[in-house]
Amino acid sequence: MTESENQFLFILFGGIFFGLLMTFFILTLLFFHRQRQLQNKQKLEQIRIENEKTVLNLKNEVQQETLAHIGRELHDNIGQLLSLAKLNFQSLKPEKNSEGKLILNQIIKEVRDLSKTLNTDWVEDISLEKFIAQELVKLEDAGLCRTTFEYELGELSLTKDQKLVLMRVTQECLNNAIKHASPELIEIKVYQGEKRRVIRIIDTGKGFDVSQPSQGSGMTNLKKRMIAIEGEFKCVSSIGKGTAIKLLF
Repeated sequence: MTESENQFLFILFGGIFFGLLMTFFILTLLFFHRQRQLQNKQKLEQIRIENEKTVLNLKNEVQQETLAHIGRELHDNIGQLLSLAKLNFQSLKPEKNSEGKLILNQIIKEVRDLSKTLNTDWVEDISLEKFIAQELVKLEDAGLCRTTFEYELGELSLTKDQKLVLMRVTQECLNNAIKHASPELIEIKVYQGEKRRVIRIIDTGKGFDVSQPSQGSGMTNLKKRMIAIEGEFKCVSSIGKGTAIKLLF
């Protein structure tokens, strides 16, 4: 073979080899890209399932508390009213029968009110602002601490799950403050932050060292619940200086 033919064959085989090498390189890149896509898809699916599980657990928790509340109401309130109505109807005095009818009407109203709490539909019938205000009134009426409340947002467009999580996390933050911090004052402000809306909860209680691992799973659960609605839970505290919590959503 002539030198020019050898050069041609070298270039030809070199081009084929380079083409095969590039093809292999591209296929390898596509394979790893596909693997990464599948891994990311699996991670997103795991996050979605975890978030759904968190919300479901929250709903179950609310339902269990609701059933316990209904049990107490049936035993302590409606049970006593029924006994009282029975005594009045057993009397031969006309005025007692009238009292029995009034008590019976009260029982009917109590049962209707209880039936409304058998599910979480009540969440749709109350605004976040009204719920927080009611929780703070409960604390003040019980003489547990003083409270202040500022609400700077208009009507919020929240899903039922979002509102339920925000209500329960706020409620748990208040319960934790009363149970562990013994504050004289709790301040709540709901406002529009730089990027997201914020529920800020500040108490003047004992505070705690956030660098120390938590004894229970309370803080972890609060963080998970906020993550479930694509929100964020932030807590700043130090011993003797109270606690400041922000719920970003």
